[in-house]
Amino acid sequence: MKAVFGEHKASTRMGSGADHSEFGEHEEISTAHNWVVELKKHEGRNPRLLVAKMGQDGHDRGAKVIAMGFADLGFDVDIGPLFQTPLEVAQQAVDADVHCFGVSTLATGHKTLVPELIKELRNLNRPDILVICGGVIPPQDYEFLYQSGVCCIFGPGTRIPQASVEVIDNIEKSLDKIRQAM
Repeated sequence: MKAVFGEHKASTRMGSGADHSEFGEHEEISTAHNWVVELKKHEGRNPRLLVAKMGQDGHDRGAKVIAMGFADLGFDVDIGPLFQTPLEVAQQAVDADVHCFGVSTLATGHKTLVPELIKELRNLNRPDILVICGGVIPPQDYEFLYQSGVCCIFGPGTRIPQASVEVIDNIEKSLDKIRQAM
C-alpha cells in the first residue's frame, strides 16, 4: 500500500498566541515568562523542549497545543514527527541539545516507551535530558513513571503557565546538579 499510496507525513507547523488570547496579560502568564527570562540569564539560552509522539499514537493535537503554549512563554520548542521509536526521539533530543523531552501519550504505550526512552538517553550519554509526560495517563501509573525517571506528569486540564514553571524549576535543579558535579 505504501508503494501505491505513499506514506502520510503529518505537519508539525505551530501557531502562536493561544495563551495570550486565552489568559490575556494575566499574572500567571507574566510569572511563567519571568521564569523563562531568569533561566536564560543564568543558562545563556532559552529553555529548550522537544515534544514528540512515540509508538503508534497518532493523536497529535494536544502535543501541538502544549508545544505552542510553551513557545508562547519563551521556550525554544521542537516538535518531533509522529510514530517515532524511543531511540529516534532520544537521538533527536540529543541532536537538538534540549533541556527536556515532553512525551505526549494517549495510546497507553507510556509504561513501555518511556522507560525505553530514558534508557536510550542514558545510552547516548545524556541522562541529564529531563523527561516529562503528558496526556491521558491513568493516575495509578504515575508512580511507575516517576520511578522510571520521569520528572513531571501533566494530565488533561493542566494549565500551561503552571506546567512551564514546574518544568523550569526541574531544569534549574538539573543544571545545579551538573554544576556541582563539575
